[in-house]
This record gives sequence, C-alpha cells and structure tokens, in this order.
Amino acid sequence: MGQVVLVTGVSRYLGGRMARLLTEDPSIDRVIGVDVIPPRADIGRAEFVRADIRNPIIAKVINAASVDTVVHMGVIATPVQAGGRMSMKEINVIGTMQLLAACQKSPSVRRLVVKSTTSVYGAGPRDPAMFAEEIEPRHSPSSGWAKDSVEVEAYVRGFARRRPDVTVTTLRFANFIGPSVQTPMTSYFSLPAVPVVMGYDARLQFVHEDDGLRAIHEAAAEDKPGLYNVAGDGILLLSQAIRLAGRAPFPLLPPLIGLAGRAMISTGLADFSPEQVRFLTYGRGVDTTRMREVLGFEPEYTTQEAFESFVAARGLNRIVHPDRVRSAEQALSSVMTSGMSSFVASGGSGA
Repeated sequence: MGQVVLVTGVSRYLGGRMARLLTEDPSIDRVIGVDVIPPRADIGRAEFVRADIRNPIIAKVINAASVDTVVHMGVIATPVQAGGRMSMKEINVIGTMQLLAACQKSPSVRRLVVKSTTSVYGAGPRDPAMFAEEIEPRHSPSSGWAKDSVEVEAYVRGFARRRPDVTVTTLRFANFIGPSVQTPMTSYFSLPAVPVVMGYDARLQFVHEDDGLRAIHEAAAEDKPGLYNVAGDGILLLSQAIRLAGRAPFPLLPPLIGLAGRAMISTGLADFSPEQVRFLTYGRGVDTTRMREVLGFEPEYTTQEAFESFVAARGLNRIVHPDRVRSAEQALSSVMTSGMSSFVASGGSGA
C-alpha cells in the first residue's frame, strides 16, 4: 500500500496546490486536505475534510485514515487571513500543538514535514551575512507570524524528541514569490510608490512558488530528516527589486516607516507587521548549503528569476504612470503628516 498524506491549510493557495501536486505522485495512494473552510481552487483527487486543527477532532481524522505522512502548511502569515491577530495566534500555535499531539498518539504517522520561514532569524543591524541553520538569531522576532513560527518550531523539536521513530523535516523558506502567490511582499511591490527606509537597502532572497512546493513534495515523498533553509540562489537588493518592478521608491525616515506600515494595513494597501518593517530595513540572507548537500534539492529559479516571474505575471515591469505615483505619494504623505504630529506630541515614544 502507498502513502496516505494529510495536508493542512488547503483552503489557501499554497496548501491547495500542494494537495493537488501530491495527488499526481503515483507512490501516494491517498491525499487528505484539511481546513476550516473548503478550498477555493481545484485540489485534484485530494479528499477535503472540514476540520479545525485547533480541535482534537484532527486526531480522529488521522487515525481513521491511517495517515503516515503529515504536511503542515496551516501556519497563517497575516492577521487578515485569520480574522485578527488572536485568531491567527490560535491557529498557528494552538493548532500546531493539537496537530502534534494527534501525531504523537497515532501509531501510523511516520513522517512529518513542516513549512516554516527564514523570518525566525529576525532582522537587525548585527546579523551575519548569511544565516546557517545552526546560527541563533541576534534579534529574535517579537511579534506576528515570525514569532508564531519560532514557537511552532519549538513544539516540533519537542515532538521529534518524544517520537524519534518519526522522520521530521522542517523547511525554512525565504519569501515565496511567483506568478500567482499572494503575500505581504507581493502586495508591497505592487504599490505604485513603495515606502523604503531612508539610508538602508535591504538584502532580499526569494523562493519561487513552484520550487517551494517541489521541495515540500520531495520531503514528503522520502525521508529527509533535519532543518533546512530553502531559497533561490543570489541576493537582490531592495532598490534593485523596486527598479525591476517598475515602481517608484518613497523614502521615509526610520521613525516613520512603522507609521507607513500601519497606514497600509488600515487602508488595505498592504499587510505589514513590525517584523516585516524590520526585514525591509535590514534584510536577511540565508545559507543554503545544507539544502543542496543534505536535502539534495536544487531550485530551478534564482532569487532574481523568481522575482522577475512575479513581475512579468503581474505586468509590473511597465513604467508606472506619474499620476499614479503622485496619488500614492500624496496619500502616504497625508498619513505621514498626521502620524508625525502624533509622534512629536508623544515625545518620539511611538518610534
């Protein structure tokens, strides 16, 4: 009998694509996709089960189907996707705890693959040029998805100690990008005028959505235990990415970039957390030697090629019309003016 794979988070784009991709693997007999709402996209032959991973019912789903491989893609990146920060925290952390508890009790589970993020390294002025997997963060994330991911990884390590018979693979991905995936970064680079921190030029890495899904597939198909950074070759400076996207930079003083992030959230322009703002200030690079030499995975797209595929698919490489730039700059300036007044009135404590 072939594998029985359970995939979490299938109502979202990457989770749904992952479920469909796994159904195309002849070595896998059955794919079960779980989420609290039905998937909007086609998940192929995968069976959808409406289940909340925060609820112990997930254990019944795993046991009833004799699931042997669990692919955890149910960690949510933005509060908007979850209906608020509290709900996001519950899904990400409490949901992972319940899922791991179900896996721990299940005699059939033999493999666990966890989609994580390089955001767990944080971002700061004293960071190394490249983070290898064993390097501890210099500036641990203090909020949002990045902080949740740190906690998720801690619970996964605890599970691995309690169930040494289960092969556990944790993949720390650089920012996903590509023709179709929607993330805070794709929203950011789609703005006509892109807020940047004056005096900084962050180093960026990306992984193409196809490469990321292929890496997860390979980890789900055969035993690849361990922790791996996954990113396309090379580094792209923020200024280079903005030029490639045909956008106009909107330089802001460091105290104001946080206000810009909150403004974009409140107006629905983009979803920005404080950790995302730090990333766009200092950037981050990760070493992918272990990905190649141990995981045996080679991305097809470099960081720049992945970004260019996003630009081409969204039609962003055209010069932005000056009226759109002026309109975006005026909107940001208006928000910044009111924000600066509050900042000065508070004596600068809002930075």
